Amino acid sequence: MKEFMLKYGCNPNQKPASVFMENGSDLPFEILCGKPGYINFLDALNSWQLVSEIKKALGTPAATSFKHVSPTSAAIGIKMDEKLKKACFVDDIEGLDDSPLATAYARARGTDRMSSFGDWIALSDVCDVTTAKLIAREVSDGIIAPGYDPEALEILKGKRKGAYNIVKIDKDYKPDPIEKKQVFGITFSQGRNNFDINAGLLSNIVTENKELPEFAKRDLIIALITLKYTQSNSVCYTVDGQAIGVGAGQQSRIHCTRLAGNKADIWHLRQHEKVLSLPFIDSVKRPDRDNAIDVYISDEYEDVLADGVWQTLFTEKPEPFTKAEQKEYLSKITGVSLGSDAFFPFGDNIERARKSGVSFIAQPGGSIRDDNVIEVCNKYGLVMAMTGMRLFHH
Repeated sequence: MKEFMLKYGCNPNQKPASVFMENGSDLPFEILCGKPGYINFLDALNSWQLVSEIKKALGTPAATSFKHVSPTSAAIGIKMDEKLKKACFVDDIEGLDDSPLATAYARARGTDRMSSFGDWIALSDVCDVTTAKLIAREVSDGIIAPGYDPEALEILKGKRKGAYNIVKIDKDYKPDPIEKKQVFGITFSQGRNNFDINAGLLSNIVTENKELPEFAKRDLIIALITLKYTQSNSVCYTVDGQAIGVGAGQQSRIHCTRLAGNKADIWHLRQHEKVLSLPFIDSVKRPDRDNAIDVYISDEYEDVLADGVWQTLFTEKPEPFTKAEQKEYLSKITGVSLGSDAFFPFGDNIERARKSGVSFIAQPGGSIRDDNVIEVCNKYGLVMAMTGMRLFHH
């Protein structure tokens, strides 16, 4: 297929729209089901690059959940404990422990379920049946993968009354080294960002504490590759092989750090016993549970605990999850990694990151206030590597 005509571009008034290869060659993908749109393809092609790079860097199956050209999370296939499975609503998925790919997507989808509602999925490996069964019950726009097991493909084709978007990418496709885009009728040209992110990038440790364990290297690599495909400015918190908080597209870096940190905090709080034991009525659907949990954790918790409301969600009225309880729970968390796509201009970013359990940081460096940022890291015994490489993505 050399060209695929789209219903419209970013918005319904933007017509005509299509995707094609400028050199006239065949497109490097097949559409196996559905009719993806303009934004679907932007998500698909960016998300595929993300998971394929993580797989190349770490040698482990990877998955991501994408919305509006940024990842809500990315993860590799590390087995989940029962508490995390329950928090991610996957404790009933048979065979999950036997499928690293399904585990990777369970982690990615379960990180920020509010943002992942109606996501685009990318898988680094051929989609298996367990992964397909997990995807089948979630609200999602489409998926891109290098292949699909026959039974898995049939399961996915059953979504959205047979209109689910399924794309098969040529895993050996290599784009031209020069890329182009148009803005306001003007053509931009640049070399592709082929920068290789690996453990060697973390060798320049500038803090007094220089102990960077292997698990932190893994998590920082995931953070940096995730940032490479996140709309800038961006910051990413990672732990246990997955991104747990992505702050994308903010003009101020401290706002990125706060946004991503708040998401990371919510991810941790969802695993608190008070949240895991919420007595939901069986008929309450997963999206409604997500919404209720999000409100229950927030300052507006009374919106779900008010008389006349809680009865529609719970079999009995839950006790509030107080801010004091949340603060105490979060204060005990350590071992979180943090990546930034550009330098931290002030130490306030480190102060905020520490409140979300950050122990390890990777950032390009190069600010006139690098000494201040390092000083704050040293105050708390944090480890920080300066990569020397900016990862803006627009």
